[in-house]
This record gives sequence, structure tokens and C-alpha cells, in this order.
Amino acid sequence: MAAVADRVFSGVQPTGNLHLGNYLGAIKRFVALQESHECIYCVVDLHAITVWQDPVELKRHIREVTAAFIACGIDPKAHIVFNQSQVSGHAELAWIFNCVARMGWLNRMTQFKEKAGKDRENVSVGLFAYPDLMAADILLYRATHVPVGEDQKQHLELTRDIAQKFNTDFGPSIAAHGHADGYFPLTEPLIAGPATRVMSLRDGAKKMSKSDPSDFSRINLTDDRDTIAGKVRKAKTDPEPLPTEEEGLKGRPEADNLVGIFAALSDRTKADVLKDYGTAQFSAFKAALVDLAVEKLGPIGAEMQRLMAEPAAIDAILIDGADRARVIADQTIAEVKDIVGLVRG
Repeated sequence: MAAVADRVFSGVQPTGNLHLGNYLGAIKRFVALQESHECIYCVVDLHAITVWQDPVELKRHIREVTAAFIACGIDPKAHIVFNQSQVSGHAELAWIFNCVARMGWLNRMTQFKEKAGKDRENVSVGLFAYPDLMAADILLYRATHVPVGEDQKQHLELTRDIAQKFNTDFGPSIAAHGHADGYFPLTEPLIAGPATRVMSLRDGAKKMSKSDPSDFSRINLTDDRDTIAGKVRKAKTDPEPLPTEEEGLKGRPEADNLVGIFAALSDRTKADVLKDYGTAQFSAFKAALVDLAVEKLGPIGAEMQRLMAEPAAIDAILIDGADRARVIADQTIAEVKDIVGLVRG
């Protein structure tokens, strides 16, 4: 199978309460990439179960992420949308990569250290090894590009390391299968624009999170227009007017966060936003941000609610996407098994 030029793969975990950070940091970017790339977007439910999930809630969250994809503008007919567990090639390739990756590589993963904390001896093996599954997710489709935020760059670097080691370890076999330049591509990151790391509306030093006990710390994608407006109005600020230059946002995390959100929602830079609102008081700026957020996010929430009321329709989209993904995945797995030396019936 020849490598496909400009194929994008990315995924979102179905862990509930998708919020503005998920939209600006990932899904909005996914939508834009449809215009220039062949896109495969996955609800990565196997990643979700690295920590315990309530089975009933997990099913609902899988459908919720799918609804968010579609409500935000991803076209499941022109591109592929599916949930990971329906395509067995993800787990198969992940095991092969478990045998290619080195323990030292995984031990250096900072996200594992953060998630495991002091209790790392009691977390699941899946939580430790999930970067190998992430590599399998990407390379199963021999994707050339992955949109990533800062917190995922290390995992993409590991994906590249695994691809390189596989290509080196099995070089003669790969060449014998007609791939002179290696089998897996060294996938390139696509770094998103402003406000990729959206912070809490209550504390500009903390990342916006579904686990924050205050619902006013985040804008959920399912929030209605009135709720969005109320949360923006109550967002924490400081007493000074907005600066005229981006340099003036340093040391002002709440101001920096709100300007970044405005920039990302309006497809502008922070500098451009400050040209319009520099010297303005937050009352005036928030009024403009309310209008913008309601305009951009209100229809998403309404469409998600409509879609979630039709679970059978969402499931049909996931089944169709999985069928199409499996065509690509099965060919990759067949070739990889031959390259590695596994006998197929």
C-alpha cells in the first residue's frame, strides 16, 4: 500500500463534558483540515478505559463526542468518523508496537507521570503503555499529519521514534515488500493557532478542565446561549484595562486567556484583538466576547442536543465510518504481519 499524501488522523477521548478547550484546541482545527486533507477522526474509546469508566456513561460519551464532531462541522460522508474499538487493527498494531518501543521511552512520558502521580504502582498497564496505542492509531492509517497541542507533542515524537525503529528493524523485509523508503511515515505535527491551551474562566493559571468542581470554570459545548453568556460575564478578570500590545498581557493570566479565546473564536491573532480593544475596560470587552461566543458556540450546543436525541443515527454514522476505516486498517495489518514474519491463514 503506497503512503497517502496529506492524510490526517486524530482522536478525542470520550470522557464526558466536552468544553471550549476541546473545541478550540482540537475540534475546530479538525474542521478546517477537511478542506486540504483526507481526514480520519476517531473517538478513542480504548484510550478512555485506561482508567475505569462507567459502561453506561461511556456509551453516552462516545455518542456525545461523535455529535460534537458533526455539530462543529465535520462531514462524516466526505471523511471518516468512527470509534476506535470497532476496528481491531488498533489493538493488534499496538501489541506489535509494544514489542518495538522501549521501556525507557515510555518511562520518559511526562503525561504518565502526571496522571499516575504518587500511586504509579497501582495504575493500569494500559495507562503506562497507551502512547504505543496512540502510535498505532496514527500509523495504522499511515497518516502523514496529526494536529496536536503542546501536551501531545511528546507522544507524537514517540510515534516517530516507533515508526523509525520499525522501519530500521525490519528494513530488508520492508524493502522486499516494495517499500524502499520504509513502511511507516514519520508523521508530522500540525500545531494549532491561538488559544490552543484554553485556561479556566475562574483561574487563568489552570487549564480549562471537565474535572473542575465549578461549572463556571468552563464553557461546555452543550451549554445553551444564556448559559454561555452568563459564564463569560462572570469570568474572572483584573481591574486594569486591556493593554494595546500583546506584551502587556504578561503577568495577567485571565486577561491573556480571554483575549486568546476571542482571537481563536474570531480567527484572528491576539495582537489584532488588542488593536480593537486595547485600553477598553473588561465590561466592554466581555460584552463583545459574549456576542461572539454565543454566535459561534450556541448553534453547536443546539445541534449536539438534537443529535444526542437520535442515538441510532449516531451509531449508524460510527458503523459506516468503522467499515471504511477497516478497509485501510486491514491492509496495513496484513502487510505488517508479513513484514514482521507472522503467518497468516
